[in-house]
Parts: sequence; structure tokens; C-alpha cells
Amino acid sequence: MTTLTPQRPATASPDGLIPVPDRDRRTRRDDDAWRELVDAVRDSGQYPTRAEAEGVTRVVLSALGGHVVGEERVDLARALPGEAARVVASQIPATRTLTAAEFVDSVAARIEGATPATARWDVSSVLSVLPALVGDALVTRVLAQLPPGYALLFGRAELAPAA
Repeated sequence: MTTLTPQRPATASPDGLIPVPDRDRRTRRDDDAWRELVDAVRDSGQYPTRAEAEGVTRVVLSALGGHVVGEERVDLARALPGEAARVVASQIPATRTLTAAEFVDSVAARIEGATPATARWDVSSVLSVLPALVGDALVTRVLAQLPPGYALLFGRAELAPAA
């Protein structure tokens, strides 16, 4: 299983002799973080290719980006690798909040040949790796914005209050 590692600044070129400019260092770290995210999704969803995992990651983050708003959306974008942040932040906020089942159906509509069952797998494969990357506290804040049912997609139990 791929583990997501915190981003660490590089201080020199690979050979250790020439300092790397900050912009190049930041871009390389960001590219590495994006690759780590996609690899974690590939492991989580057992996708046969990195390209398939990357496509699913983009679709799911795009769908999520339309449903997370306000400070949580800003903080989520800040916590994600640059490419993932762009996918989330570029979405126009949805005019209607979707239930978790409707969210999964909306993802199924974006993936060629997907069914609700395969889309649920795809959504969970992406969202379940986010807590390790962005932190449980932020995921809790994001879930507080969303209707009941989303916690399971993030790999969390969702307990209903006793009646």
C-alpha cells in the first residue's frame, strides 16, 4: 500500500552540488505529492494502471469541488497537492446539495461505462485516502457541510443518533 509522505523541501540538486531554485523545488515537490496521491488511489482502488487511477482521481475531486464551499474548500485546496487543488478549486459551486447516493450517481455519469456500484468504488478509493493527506480535522469539517452518508465514502463510520 502506498503511504502519503509529508512534503519536504529539497535543498540541492539530485547530485547535491547545485542549489535548486525555490520555484523548481516547489514544482517538483508538488509533482511528487500529486504522484503519491494518485499512487495511493491506485493502491486503494486496485486500479491496473496509474492512468486509470489518475482519471478517477480527477473526476472524483472535480465532483467534490463543486460541493465543498467556503473556508473548507479553501483549506482543502491548500492541503492538497497543486494539481488536485486546481481540480477542486476550478469547480463552480453546485446549486443543489446532493445526497451521497446522488453524488455517486453524478460521478458515474462522468466516467464512461461506470455503474453506480463501480462509481461508489471509485469515489471511496479517492475520498478514503484524503484523511491521511489533508488530516482528519479538515475531513470532519468537510463532512459537516455535506448531507449524511458521505462519511462512509471517506472510509469513516457514520453513526446515527438513537431514536
